[in-house]
Amino acid sequence: MRNLKTEGIIIRRRDFKDADRILTILTKDYGKIAVKASGIRRIPSRRSPHVELLNHCIVSLYQGNKFPILTEAHTLSSFSPVKEDLQRIGAAYHLCELVDGLCPENQENRAAFELMTETLHRLAKSTSDEVTVTVRQFEIEFLTLLGYWNTANNLNTRIDMDQFVEGIIERKLRSKTMFAKLI
Repeated sequence: MRNLKTEGIIIRRRDFKDADRILTILTKDYGKIAVKASGIRRIPSRRSPHVELLNHCIVSLYQGNKFPILTEAHTLSSFSPVKEDLQRIGAAYHLCELVDGLCPENQENRAAFELMTETLHRLAKSTSDEVTVTVRQFEIEFLTLLGYWNTANNLNTRIDMDQFVEGIIERKLRSKTMFAKLI
């Protein structure tokens, strides 16, 4: 199929060439995918506000040679309360880093998408005291979902979750240290 339409959350973006971006999207139907957004960095681009980091949107894609190419985008939720608070956005970036590091590309994982969407909605409604608990719940549920964590065996053991995840992805988590300096 050459044309695809799916729901997704933008979890990563990086500049590519002069006016393009490569977006990493956690989609409902196709899992984590990398998408080329041609001309998205130009000022008159109508698609650019819809594909901001953390946006929950519907995207239409055309299967290109190397990457699927973004043709249309429509925002379902921008999670504005999350983006307006430094602590919540730090937590959301941490969630995105976990999903990007642990989810394999092009493998459907509807449960991971639903968990990410639900957690971002919880973060948007949470108070500053609840943010840490929400992130911890996401980490445990996400690692359990992917098969890295056994809730029954690990309930009584105290474990440094950051070290555990860093051991899996084999690199340091950037989001936790970056936002720890700001707060």
